Amino acid sequence: MIAPTLDQRDLMRVYPKEESPLMYQRWEKLLFLHWEMDTEAIQSTLPSGLYVDTYEGKAYVGIVPFYMRDIRPRGFPAVPYLSNFLECNVRTYVHDERGVPGVWFYSLDANRWIACKVGREVFKLPYFWAEMESEGDEEIKYSLRRKQGDLCKVSYSYRLGSDLQVSEIGSLEFFLLERYLLYTYASQNKKIITCQVHHDPYRFCLQEGTEWNAMPCSWNGLSLISDNVAHACVADSVSVSVFAPKPHSC
Repeated sequence: MIAPTLDQRDLMRVYPKEESPLMYQRWEKLLFLHWEMDTEAIQSTLPSGLYVDTYEGKAYVGIVPFYMRDIRPRGFPAVPYLSNFLECNVRTYVHDERGVPGVWFYSLDANRWIACKVGREVFKLPYFWAEMESEGDEEIKYSLRRKQGDLCKVSYSYRLGSDLQVSEIGSLEFFLLERYLLYTYASQNKKIITCQVHHDPYRFCLQEGTEWNAMPCSWNGLSLISDNVAHACVADSVSVSVFAPKPHSC
């Protein structure tokens, strides 16, 4: 097992020219909140063949509320109701034995039942149906409550500023934001599945605030080192190409 190099991380941003996208999406008004978590604790949640990815020896879990817009299969138009909804994911960062970096999702909450069904069946992702609301353009208020179980409602407030920047290679923001491969696990055949996405680098601004809740981490049985947010930023919209999931090749 080897850790990702900066060159490997940078190469993940290259468009896979030999493949055609399965679908297109637009991700808008993304809040990235990150907390530190014990490396060994994260490793214990991962399937064999995946390893915790760290930045300067530290491991992170993130909560990312955002807007899903204009979702459509390649060759088809977006449908107003079905193609637009809210989503919030809980994630960490991993790599395989060759050092290929990516994202591991613990959960993805969405307020469209059909999106949850497709996400589970096609992409093998742990989607959950939730009650979710949002309001505001630059000043955004966002809330969710998972329908499954007796779980409390959580809320987030954040602001999309005008002074946006792109992360520098090797920075913490580059490590946390610039992820173009997701790993998931198909329990039926006990295989790791990968899915690649492509979009322009995120344009983001750092964020300070108080109405930030780590409760979705606890919904997934994750214990944080501290309740204090280690990093927070808000990113502008990106248009995304999503490629077909495939079995992970060792």
